[in-house]
Amino acid sequence: MDAQRGLSSRRRLLLGLGAPLLLGAAGLGYVMWPEEEDAEKVRTDLAPLNRRFWTALGDVSDAHWLGYDIDESDNDRSIPSPDSRMRLVGVAHLKQGTANRIMRDPAHHFEVGSLAGLPAPLKPYIPSSAAWKQSTTYDKVALEEGLNVVPSGTFRFDGIRDLVYFDYVFLYT
Repeated sequence: MDAQRGLSSRRRLLLGLGAPLLLGAAGLGYVMWPEEEDAEKVRTDLAPLNRRFWTALGDVSDAHWLGYDIDESDNDRSIPSPDSRMRLVGVAHLKQGTANRIMRDPAHHFEVGSLAGLPAPLKPYIPSSAAWKQSTTYDKVALEEGLNVVPSGTFRFDGIRDLVYFDYVFLYT
């Protein structure tokens, strides 16, 4: 009987020591597992853009874009930020004539613009010969009234190709 009790005590001791070691090894494996680069994956789905842009631009097509939390660290295992600012940046086609119609609006003075801060994954989708035009008044109206977002961002238009380049920040709710 004492021999039986001794074996039982050793089993409990081994299980008591083994379980935390096993959990520790599993946790270490999770932390060390290679991460995928989803934040840099160029998206082509249109539904989120059409919901967000409809008022300002109408429906868009053939889009290449990125959407991500601007305060997210490179390590997704960090403590989440209470700030939910999202950045949408990309390029899309507009319906024929839309870019020129927007740029002809006398309420907005459009001038030659450039693309600053273009994320590297989007570079293959931006035509090198695009003639981008911008208007700070259009941005203000489109962002504050049309999109109802934090007024931080810009639109660039290429009337030849009916392209819009968008780069703005909004509060995700």
